[in-house]
Amino acid sequence: MWWLPTSGRKSAASAQNLGARLGYAAHERLLIVHADDLGIARPVNAAFTSGFATGLINSGSVMVPGGSLAEIAAFAHAHPEADIGLHLTLSSDGPNELFAPVAPASQVPSLLDGNGYFLERWTPETRISPREVEIELRAQIEKAYGCGIRPTHLDSHRFRLHLSGAELFEVYLRLGREYGLPALVPRQWFARLPYLQPSVTERDVVLDRMVIINGAVMPEQWPTFYRSAVEKLQPGVAEFLVHPGFDNEELQRFFESRVAWGAAWRQRDFDFFTGIEFRELLAQHKIKLITWRDIAERLHWRSRSQK
Repeated sequence: MWWLPTSGRKSAASAQNLGARLGYAAHERLLIVHADDLGIARPVNAAFTSGFATGLINSGSVMVPGGSLAEIAAFAHAHPEADIGLHLTLSSDGPNELFAPVAPASQVPSLLDGNGYFLERWTPETRISPREVEIELRAQIEKAYGCGIRPTHLDSHRFRLHLSGAELFEVYLRLGREYGLPALVPRQWFARLPYLQPSVTERDVVLDRMVIINGAVMPEQWPTFYRSAVEKLQPGVAEFLVHPGFDNEELQRFFESRVAWGAAWRQRDFDFFTGIEFRELLAQHKIKLITWRDIAERLHWRSRSQK
C-alpha cells in the first residue's frame, strides 16, 4: 500500500482550513461545484456534460450500479481531464431506482431485499455487515476502473457511509486511502456525528463547508438560496453538492411523481449553475473554482491509475 495512516487520532486535517493545507492564501475562497448521481439516467448525464462544457459545473461522481454507467464511462474516457469520482451506492431509491449489487449477491446478503436489490431504507433494526459493505464497495471501485473511469475521489449516495456509524465510515475512509482517492468529509458534520472526527487522520481531506439545497426551499426561491450561499462563503474550500438534470419526458418518467431530487428539481439546479448570474457572482466575490483532482495533486495523493 502506498501510504500507511498515522496512529494519532487528533488530526491536523480536522483542525486546519483546507485551503491553507492546499497552499492557498488565508483569505482565498475556493469552490467545487459537484454534480451527484452521474450514471443514474441519460438526462442526468447529459446535464452534467453540458454543465462541464461551461466550466461552471466542474466535478461529479458516478453511481456504478446505475443503468447509464456506460454512457458516462465513455465521456470520462473521451475527457480524461474531467473531475469524476465515485458515488458509492448501497441503497435503492424507488421503483425506477432499484440498484443491484456489483458484487455477487451471495457475498452481500445483508444489503439486499428479497428480490436481490439494495434495500431502500435502513432502520435501527437493519443489520448491515461492514465486511459485506467493504466487499461491495471494492467491487464498485474495481468495476469503475474496468470501465475505463479513472476516479478522482469518493463520496457516498445518500451519505450512507457517513450517517451509519463509525464502522462503515472507517471502511469508506480506508478504501479511499488504499486506492489513493480522497473521500468527501464535511467539517460541519463533526458536531452532529461525533464519531467522524476521531476517524479522520492527518492524510484525509476535510472540506471546510458543504452546501446542499433541501425541500424546504420553494422553487421560486432557488436562485435566492444559492445566491446567498455564494455571498456567505468563507475562506477555505467549500463544495456545492448539486443534482443537475434535464426536465424532459424521460427524466419525468424515471422519477415519476418524486418532487425532492426529481426532474424539475434537477433542471433548477442545472439552470442556476450554468447561468450568467452564477458566473458573475463568482467573479464579483473573487471565488476560485477548484476540483478534487486539484486537491489530490496538491496533497500528493496518488490514485491507482497514477502508480
